[in-house]
Amino acid sequence: MPESALAGLRRLRQSNGWIYTTMLISALLSLTASFVLSVDAVVLAADPGAQLACNINAVLSCGTVGASWQASVFGFPNAFLGLIAEPVVITIAVASLGGVRFPRWFMLAAQVVYTLGLVFAYWLFFQAYVVIGALCPWCLLVTLSTTLVFTSLTHVNIRDGNLYLPERASRVARRMVAADLDALLVAVWLSVVVMLVVTKYVPLML
Repeated sequence: MPESALAGLRRLRQSNGWIYTTMLISALLSLTASFVLSVDAVVLAADPGAQLACNINAVLSCGTVGASWQASVFGFPNAFLGLIAEPVVITIAVASLGGVRFPRWFMLAAQVVYTLGLVFAYWLFFQAYVVIGALCPWCLLVTLSTTLVFTSLTHVNIRDGNLYLPERASRVARRMVAADLDALLVAVWLSVVVMLVVTKYVPLML
């Protein structure tokens, strides 16, 4: 690919339009999945033996995951957290696409809260993968979309200096996102997750 084309792609990927659109689409996907999971949680509460639409087989089973204690860590369905958090992300993305610039403290707070959300999402993935022994397709979508929102938010906050990092660390981080190394990192990370799922669960479905 010509160097000018690569430079154009990099400028596109670094633009607010690309970053916030990625954040918006990812948050919408996560909100949709959270809504479906919330409805399923209500159905399971009324009838623990209910057959959900995404109960595909013993491996891909929303019912198995939804009936576990891990699905309601705080005493209510985890999906309710997505119904609360994702509209905030959607608001940030839409407002930013419209030219709004949020204060540094607000973006730092968003980063901290969403980092906790990412850790929780991957803890739930680990529980499903290792402990429960079944996967929920909607939960996997939440894991993917949460990862993309987190990386988009982190990219913006590093680029705009919203994380109050030491000057030297800030310069290094900005050079990394300017070189799209964060995109490479998330691509490798998601590839590892996909490989883990495929190597363990695909043979069980054959």
